[in-house]
Amino acid sequence: MAEQNFGAYNPLALAFVGDAEYSLRVRKMLAKKGNLQVNGLHKGAVKYVCATAQAKAAAKILPLLNEQESAVYRRGRNAHSSHTPKGASEAEYHASTGLEALLGYLSLTGNAQRLDELFDLVISAIEEE
Repeated sequence: MAEQNFGAYNPLALAFVGDAEYSLRVRKMLAKKGNLQVNGLHKGAVKYVCATAQAKAAAKILPLLNEQESAVYRRGRNAHSSHTPKGASEAEYHASTGLEALLGYLSLTGNAQRLDELFDLVISAIEEE
């Protein structure tokens, strides 16, 4: 798909892809750290994939985004979804949706290098907490 087509994409569709991309990367990262039981892997993943952690990480990477990335993030953040998950405020959920939309956009446009950079920054921000 051509990059210019993503301007018309529903930001929640981008977030749908970004959520999968992010979750898979977190799972791979945790699996590479050692041969843990599935329960341990799941508990470890929760630290990284919850809306609260993603929102805090998004706030830390926002100044590093270019104009296009910021626009995609804002579209995702401002998208209206039908629910807010337990344990997260509405603001945290919207911020995490913005982050996921950005990751989905980068994944779909094939910008693997930038996706790698931002993923590493997000993980670092979460681990600082």
